[in-house]
Amino acid sequence: MEKVIDIKGLVFKYNDRVILDDLDLEVRVGDRIGLIGPNGAGKTTLLYIIMGFLKPLKGKIIILEKERKEEKDFIEVRQRIGLLFQDSDSQLFCPTVKEDIAFGPLNLGKSHEEVKEIIDKVAHFFGITHLLERPVYKLSGGEKRLVALAGIFAMNPVCYLLDEPSAGLDEQSKAKLIEFLKTQSTYLIVSHEKDFLKEVSNKIFKLEKGKLFQLL
Repeated sequence: MEKVIDIKGLVFKYNDRVILDDLDLEVRVGDRIGLIGPNGAGKTTLLYIIMGFLKPLKGKIIILEKERKEEKDFIEVRQRIGLLFQDSDSQLFCPTVKEDIAFGPLNLGKSHEEVKEIIDKVAHFFGITHLLERPVYKLSGGEKRLVALAGIFAMNPVCYLLDEPSAGLDEQSKAKLIEFLKTQSTYLIVSHEKDFLKEVSNKIFKLEKGKLFQLL
């Protein structure tokens, strides 16, 4: 598989305002793409369209070498592409950290023994082993970010879509995020932090007035 995501001629409108205007995007295996743009430019909208949460007015969406049109087409996409929401509270819905990390692998059919190993591995990597039994509602914003990322990592996706992953992180947690990204081969990151994107991206695009412009 060379192309993970291949989008052509994407058009999306919100009311009468054109958000994405005949947009093309390719994410190939090995692409570490950073995406910047002004507020309201459609960066999050683009991620939601890739995941099938929003339906475009026009355009061809090929993900994992299959064209995706209907809701049923995106079931596989959501199992194999990991989305980090901008708001971690939209992502964490189990009572404890351990249960939240376990949710994805269990739904992929992993055994309880396999899931235990996965939890231990990702918790150790992200430095959140001490949080495993903690109720999610008692986490700080930065801790929620790391737990949400750990939950995605636990599903071993082929590609990550990360919406403002460094937002709300202290320097130590941001360093852990950067360390994690350097172990991954394929992702698309939306961020307002240009220096952060330069450190973790091999391509950078700007989304403005519905179009993508390559900066790096």
